[in-house]
Amino acid sequence: MSSQQDCLRNTMSKAGRENFPVASRLLPRRYRRDLLAIYGFARSVDDIGDDTPPRERLALLEAVDTDLVRLYAGRSPRSWAVEGLTRTIREHAIPAEPFHLLVEANRRDQTVTRYETFDDLLGYCALSANPVGRLVLHVFGAVTESRLASSDRVCSALQIIEHCQDVGEDLGRGRIYLPGEDLRRFGCPEDHLAAPVTSPQLRDVLAFQVSRAERMLAEGSGLIASLAGFARLAVAGYVAGGHATVTALKHARHDVLGQAVRPRRARLLTAWARILMTKE
Repeated sequence: MSSQQDCLRNTMSKAGRENFPVASRLLPRRYRRDLLAIYGFARSVDDIGDDTPPRERLALLEAVDTDLVRLYAGRSPRSWAVEGLTRTIREHAIPAEPFHLLVEANRRDQTVTRYETFDDLLGYCALSANPVGRLVLHVFGAVTESRLASSDRVCSALQIIEHCQDVGEDLGRGRIYLPGEDLRRFGCPEDHLAAPVTSPQLRDVLAFQVSRAERMLAEGSGLIASLAGFARLAVAGYVAGGHATVTALKHARHDVLGQAVRPRRARLLTAWARILMTKE
């Protein structure tokens, strides 16, 4: 079993490959520590759901859920990812529900491999993405009902954008996160997702999803305006990563099968600065 230091290094490496700055070095160490603890948990649960032997996944996910219950009951957790949450949960009085929802998202991935409608997909994002934004707001002590609603829109948008980037990778795991009704609408059969090049029909589906996500990011812009200080800096970075990735997908003409489409650092920094300078 890897040491906790090895696990932390692995987490840092994966965080560096995300579309957005998970825990920017512009933030004080205490915030970076807490954001990385949350990311490490979410990433470890995703790794169980994606990369462990399929027959073991549900049992492993159940073990994580049980470990969360153990932690919230005041007992010592057994896994490094849950143990790493101990101080963050205590210092910010974070409720258990968002963590359990992230586990549930990966349970769903083991049984649900297709989504018929966009609303169905948003239901999945409510488990897989929105809890992360809620946890971030808890870290910064910035939880209000209106902020939670805006955060949910932003996080769902970021998840949809990632699904658009990772069509081939997701299909390799037996999953399709593009709504079935949209594939049919644009005349894109599922076998197009397994092709070596991105067909015009698939590009149209992706362009449609990206435009939806871009609107959702815009709808969440009030979240940033409502925040101040380091909370505003961090959340603006996440939104900027979404916008930079949208730009990258558009510049690539939504060709996600023939190449890896990732946001350029310069675009992300430009978007980040623009968002921070915008006054509502």
